[in-house]
Amino acid sequence: MSEQDQAQAPETQFVLQRIYVKDLSFESPKSPDAFLQQWKPQINLEMNVSHNVLNDDNYEVVLSLTITARNEAEEAVYLVELQQAGIFLVRGMEGETLAQTLGSFCPSVLFPYAREAVDSVVIKGSFPALMLAPVNFDAVYAQAKAARDAQGDVEIGTLQ
Repeated sequence: MSEQDQAQAPETQFVLQRIYVKDLSFESPKSPDAFLQQWKPQINLEMNVSHNVLNDDNYEVVLSLTITARNEAEEAVYLVELQQAGIFLVRGMEGETLAQTLGSFCPSVLFPYAREAVDSVVIKGSFPALMLAPVNFDAVYAQAKAARDAQGDVEIGTLQ
């Protein structure tokens, strides 16, 4: 690559600006009866990743989690809804590289914060700790991309 090409090539830059809880909800519809039963919950996790362009190089990435704990009678014992968000400066990336950064790398940065927030609110609800298992966001992104490609959908940014 010549010096002129290097001077014209955009500098790639990735900077975490801020991490924050955008929305958090905890419901315990079966309290206090849930505390009197043996604790054998079935945990269901739903996850979604989205992003918004804030300006030329700043993006808000939102990792949304919905966790439902059900008892043996299939009744919801508790429900946690969380939107863990971050603002990321992403410069010099385009196309698939940008999409993978926003859809895989950024959620990987946000997940430990979301995991701690979920665990904390569940404990404050007087339930046993809930430590969510690690998530391979590269695999989740690849699976969602393959599904979108199979459908001919070109939108990038929402994973389910």
